[in-house]
Amino acid sequence: MKGIQHTLLSYAAAAVFLLALWWAIALLLALPIVPTPDKVLVRLAHIFSRDIFAHAAWSLWRIAAGLGLAVCVGYPLGVLMGYFRRADRYLSPVVYLTYPIPKIALLPILMLLAGVGELSKILMIFLIIVFQVIVAVRDAIRTLPEERYAPLYSLGASFAQVFRFVILPASLPKFITAVRVAMATAVSVLFFTETFGTQYGMGYYIMDAWLRVNYLEMYAGILVLSAMGLLLFGLIDVFERAACRWQRK
Repeated sequence: MKGIQHTLLSYAAAAVFLLALWWAIALLLALPIVPTPDKVLVRLAHIFSRDIFAHAAWSLWRIAAGLGLAVCVGYPLGVLMGYFRRADRYLSPVVYLTYPIPKIALLPILMLLAGVGELSKILMIFLIIVFQVIVAVRDAIRTLPEERYAPLYSLGASFAQVFRFVILPASLPKFITAVRVAMATAVSVLFFTETFGTQYGMGYYIMDAWLRVNYLEMYAGILVLSAMGLLLFGLIDVFERAACRWQRK
């Protein structure tokens, strides 16, 4: 409980510091394109439930769908490559050849194949996360010495039991770290993809406010997007605390 309170206090202190810095910059510049945070927060309170909430919900749905698909595909592939050397020998060249490709460069291809609707946006999130999941899980499992498995198999353990008690605990920390690192990139790319072929999403909302020269709503959208990122990272931390209890000091 004390750890949670300390974390919340640290986040609150960081938020106060950033708001104070924003306020100082706005007062120093005295330009309409940089409003003070109090005006933005008041505007956000007026339009959140009426307008921004729907855009935030659509963005969160796309991230959740892309993340879920990446986990369902990437984690089993990572286990397969990490545990079975032959599978790693055949699959690693494919991963290494496709992983370095900038995923945003594939957006036109995805839009041509999957359309400009939801599928192309979800697939873009999927492509950003899945490779990091595969590599992280594979590397975590490959660090385990083979002697770790031999006693279990000699006692009659099945692969399912070895996976549950050895492979899963060994791979979870790096898997969670990979998702955490990829999440920031996924949110950034989602912002870009939401400017095409949709009328819902935080990317669309922020760009629409900018084109309408409505800076208060533009900054309100940026605040909500930042809060979404904080929410996602917080959920990942909660999952890590629950799933990796042995790492607590």
